Amino acid sequence: MSTEDHPAEPGTAPAPPRSLAEDLRSRPDDTLSALLRTRPDLVTPVPADLTQLATRAATRASVVRALERLDRFALQTAQALAVAPDPAPYEALLTLMAGEGEGGDRDLTVARALPAAVTTLREQALLWGPEDRLRLVRTARELLAPSPQHPSPTGLGPTVAEAAAGMSSARMQEILTGAGLPTTADTVSAIAALTALFTDRARMSALLDEVPADSLDVLSRLLWGPPYGQVTADPAPRLRALLDRGLLLPTAPGTVVLPREVALHLRAGRAHREPRPLPPAPVAAATHRPQVVDATAAGQAYTALATVEELLKAWDGGGPAVLRAGGLSVRDLKRTAVTLDVSEPVAAFWLELAYAAGLLASDGEAEERYAPTPASDDWLRLPAAERWTLLATAWLSATRTAGLVGGRDTKDRTLAALGPGLDRSTAPEVRLRVLALLAGLPEGAAPEPDSLLARLAWERPSRGDRAGAEDLRARLARWTLTEAEQLGVTGRGALSAHGRALLPPAPGEPPADPARLLAPLLPEPLDHVLLQADLTAVAPGPLHRPLAEVLGVLADVESKGGATVYRFTPASVRRALDAGRTASDLHAFLAQHSRTPVPQPLAYLIDDVARRHGHLRVGAASAYVRCDDDALLREILADKRSAGLRLRALAPTVLASGADPAALLEGLRAMGYAPAAESAEGDVLITRADAHRTPPRTPPAPVPEGPPVPDATLLAAAVRAIRAGDRASTAARRTDAADPSGSAEGPPGALPRTSAAETLATMQAAVLTGESLWIGYVNAEGTASQRVIAPVKVEGGFVTAYDHTAEEVRTYALHRVTGVAELAED
Repeated sequence: MSTEDHPAEPGTAPAPPRSLAEDLRSRPDDTLSALLRTRPDLVTPVPADLTQLATRAATRASVVRALERLDRFALQTAQALAVAPDPAPYEALLTLMAGEGEGGDRDLTVARALPAAVTTLREQALLWGPEDRLRLVRTARELLAPSPQHPSPTGLGPTVAEAAAGMSSARMQEILTGAGLPTTADTVSAIAALTALFTDRARMSALLDEVPADSLDVLSRLLWGPPYGQVTADPAPRLRALLDRGLLLPTAPGTVVLPREVALHLRAGRAHREPRPLPPAPVAAATHRPQVVDATAAGQAYTALATVEELLKAWDGGGPAVLRAGGLSVRDLKRTAVTLDVSEPVAAFWLELAYAAGLLASDGEAEERYAPTPASDDWLRLPAAERWTLLATAWLSATRTAGLVGGRDTKDRTLAALGPGLDRSTAPEVRLRVLALLAGLPEGAAPEPDSLLARLAWERPSRGDRAGAEDLRARLARWTLTEAEQLGVTGRGALSAHGRALLPPAPGEPPADPARLLAPLLPEPLDHVLLQADLTAVAPGPLHRPLAEVLGVLADVESKGGATVYRFTPASVRRALDAGRTASDLHAFLAQHSRTPVPQPLAYLIDDVARRHGHLRVGAASAYVRCDDDALLREILADKRSAGLRLRALAPTVLASGADPAALLEGLRAMGYAPAAESAEGDVLITRADAHRTPPRTPPAPVPEGPPVPDATLLAAAVRAIRAGDRASTAARRTDAADPSGSAEGPPGALPRTSAAETLATMQAAVLTGESLWIGYVNAEGTASQRVIAPVKVEGGFVTAYDHTAEEVRTYALHRVTGVAELAED
């Protein structure tokens, strides 16, 4: 029974728990909810009882995940417990973390922070037991304990007992003699005597005073790890002095180790050279006025929108082909970088961002290629601030990591943009944490990146970090700082007001609206350009979308920046005429949207191209050319450049060609003419570029980092189910006097077994007396469970009862009940 069911007698202390399951059984519901929230893998699926919860919490995979989510000081505390006696009193742990405490040697900062670290380990079920008998979960001890193959992060080696295991009795006698201890033939007693010497500070200090100074230098080199060293068959005198006294013990031929007790004495009892009880604070490298930060970030946000729009426009008619293995080829990534006028890593970021936002995808056709999605058209119609918010939100939650593009996977294959292998489940958490740390700085403060990385490394020290190499989280943090600046979340390295609004609100506060904060900072779209006499137009700012679309067809973009310069050419004007515009339309359009008069050279250019445009007509013969001016057709036939078009006269106004219509159009345009294509009915074809769209696509789903964190409703239900299942599995059963062996119970954990007649009779009796029963039940899927029920009605082969396990009234088929037993009196 649980300690809640059987409280201790008044005036007596409750018995300490004998296992993690008993420890969990004594904890309140809110503590169990906190455990399931911090370790969500324990609730998938919901454990049947607390014993199963404890077993699952001690599995290797779950413990590894829990250890990896500890902060540095909590992890250092767990590492100290791994080298402490099992069980360890709190005072012993305090000594390992803060030192011996003699002469003011104890670190008071560590001493004050240690209770919180112990509480963290206890709440995560990595530690159990009372203060005088702290026990680290055995799996965690095995993972953190030192060994030659896996040296401890504490740098401590094995104990004297572990290092001397298997040592000959004669050798032990030599060590005892060298250490000044009485000899004994019993190896166990010899090891105990040597251990007692090494753990007695006064006697150990006296022993070390006898050791030469150069021998102490050897110990100092092994002191903080690794504790193993190499020796020759004939050790030098300084090593011999240590070996003779047991201060170094052999572990293998040519290998010696510094015993843990010796190292702890030399360290003044500390397990760690540098305990880190307090997180390092991010340091501000520069401070700017918040208005400057917001304005800079807004400028970057506008550039981000323009870049993504240009990418969608470049792929509007269909983008590059999809590689057979998925993703974009290196050549296509380079072409995209040239189109966007950015470097290849930056181009990969914009590609991945558009993909994460659901604006780009593969079309899924036989010759698969990338193209904008239908959602991109809806996105382009949104106000600029809302478009940016959608991009920034997609970036924050995306697990795809553009910084990995160009690297190698585990099979040494190149990771391609938009390809597989780019998901990193920790990316969203790192991005949010980086922004939260930036939000903790004063407004307008840009952090020192190394100080930010140091804080992240303290909060989640990883294996790579402990090995001295920059791990994935550090790289993700660096990429986050760069990408946030490119996207306009930060300006000059500091978090902007609209970037701060992306963070989850504090409890009780309404969510902020990034779009509302950003909108006033973005430049207002213009409805005009400035036409110049050199056949260029200057857009002094962003243009309204209809104006930008028409001008993008009528002219070519020559340069970008604060102002965009467009250049008019015969080819660009012909492109507008091919799209269905007339010369009068173009004149009216320019006059309406220009703040300066339409220059005469531009008007002449439009009229000249329009006069020749469509004068020739090309159709399918394979192809033909028709024109009312037969002199012009004779001119074309006489031109040597037309030889490849295989033209011949069919009538005074018609030429036939062996080339297809598209080739004929291109050939005539190359000769300086301006032909127009026509349909089979003789109408002019408007050669507007066809927009290629993928079928409706949803954005790629982020890859979660383990099971999702359960919400409050699920946690409450899970705790109720675990408690109820535990009551059913631990409830005391009444033993029948006629059957003292308790055959109805069977072995611990087994389902009760009774005959059908006994089951029915016991159920009917319980209805009359109102008693609760313990039953075994097998459902329709064949899953067996134990339940505590209070029968209310028995009829028609069914029993209706209040199920204490589920805390609701249920009906059970009697033929599925394996057996029944009465509960013992409390």
